[in-house]
Amino acid sequence: MKREQRPLAIVPAWVFILLGITLCAQIALQAARPSGAPAAADLPPPPGARALRLASFGEPEATARLAMLYLQSFDFAGADAIPYARLDYPRLIGWLRSILELDPRSQYPLFSAARIYAEVPDAARSRLALEFVYQEFLRDPNRRWPWLAHAALLAKHRLHDLPLARRYAQAIDRHTTAPGVPLWAKQMEIFILEDMNELEAAKIMLGGLLLSGTVRDPAELRLLKERLDELDARIRAGKR
Repeated sequence: MKREQRPLAIVPAWVFILLGITLCAQIALQAARPSGAPAAADLPPPPGARALRLASFGEPEATARLAMLYLQSFDFAGADAIPYARLDYPRLIGWLRSILELDPRSQYPLFSAARIYAEVPDAARSRLALEFVYQEFLRDPNRRWPWLAHAALLAKHRLHDLPLARRYAQAIDRHTTAPGVPLWAKQMEIFILEDMNELEAAKIMLGGLLLSGTVRDPAELRLLKERLDELDARIRAGKR
């Protein structure tokens, strides 16, 4: 059942006043900041989810959105030419985790982690963001699989870490159960095994997928069988 959303009109006026004061204070602080100061480095320690929940006054979804806006105010505020280059990623992830715990149905913290913070040209920071996506995926696989699928692609193409990409792809295959999870997402591990030249393992997985009976669409079955034949031919060619 969907939660009934309450209109903004019932929110006490003092909440809006407090929000306005907070925003004005933030703007004033930014204006007073010396030119070139790296604001991203000033990201404070993350509040706990319990503290955020107490501060939400029964409006966790709205508070989660405000917290995300506050967090993203640190993105481009610094003087660094590369966005997020000065962010403290352990603190950043702590913020994302608390916000997601406050509003578990929100996709925005995971979207930000996978599509923004993990795409920085810094492998160490990227890995921290991807690992956060993986850990949070395990809490709700059927709703959060798209972000782990993107994480697998980043691990493969940006980090060039095929074992890590396989770990994420394997988690999607093993932990998702919803019928709406597309076949390409369930097949990602097979593709990565091929890239790793683990053809026998890819063939076994693909054969198991065909025998499982989970794929019923005739066109998809035909494509899978063709791919299985291609794998078999490559294996035979490699043994000559």
